[in-house]
Amino acid sequence: MSVYFPVQPTHPLSRPHVTPPLAARAGGGSATRAATVLATTTLPAGTFPNAVAVAPNGRVYVANDGSDDVTVIDSATDTVLTTLPAGSSPRVLGVAPNGRVFVANFFSSNVTVIDSTTDTVLTTLPAGSFPFGVGVAPNGRVYVANFASNDVTVIDSVTDTVLATLPTGTGPVAVAVAPNGRVYIANQTSGDVTVIDSATNAVLTTLPVGTTPDAVGVAPNGRVYVANFDSNDVTVIDSVTDAVLTTLPAGTNPFVVGVAPNGRVYVANFGSNDVTVIDSEPFRLLCRSFVS
Repeated sequence: MSVYFPVQPTHPLSRPHVTPPLAARAGGGSATRAATVLATTTLPAGTFPNAVAVAPNGRVYVANDGSDDVTVIDSATDTVLTTLPAGSSPRVLGVAPNGRVFVANFFSSNVTVIDSTTDTVLTTLPAGSFPFGVGVAPNGRVYVANFASNDVTVIDSVTDTVLATLPTGTGPVAVAVAPNGRVYIANQTSGDVTVIDSATNAVLTTLPVGTTPDAVGVAPNGRVYVANFDSNDVTVIDSVTDAVLTTLPAGTNPFVVGVAPNGRVYVANFGSNDVTVIDSEPFRLLCRSFVS
């Protein structure tokens, strides 16, 4: 499993482009509704925890941006097992099929590799400038999007070695991988998506999307959904043909994409405090649900 979106915008350093104004984050004059905590327990973490990934053995890894470490949780017992050191400002995590966890460290421009079986740090690998997104292909190759150097670092998760550095658009921030192994990199500044063949590590094409693409997700049918923060819409891409199929409206500032097993796509709209729901089969907008 890997995390396909940038971290939540919980503090000013959590994303490289300007954080929306306080009024947008607070929801302006929108109505409020009471929240109920359903969790059975609250676990301690480090400072500014902002990304989560789950290993095949059920262990949960939380990247703590402010304290430069990773909290490890046993999901069977809901206990904190250990805290592992990372680089400076760990932002996003990805998990390879062999259970190794890859942590992108934004300010130190490197990747911490963790063995989820032993919960030990195996090595630290160099990346480009300001790594900010991680995606893992079915063949175990790890793709790390480097925001400031406009490229992607490719890592072999079996040998923990850097295989290649590939060019992207400007400001790559998010990575997703389709079932056919094609890798989709959302380039925030240039407003496009770089497509890579994970079998050959060749850059196949660059596709235009909306303004400020911040997140990308893939449905079970292989369709790719790109959330465009500043144009308030979602670009739909066919991963078989690498063609842009359509653009769907979203709420204000769509920022995170999640896909359910039934193929429905959920887009969290940061500025309008709601969620856009998309049916990935006919790629149609189903509804927008208010949250507060």
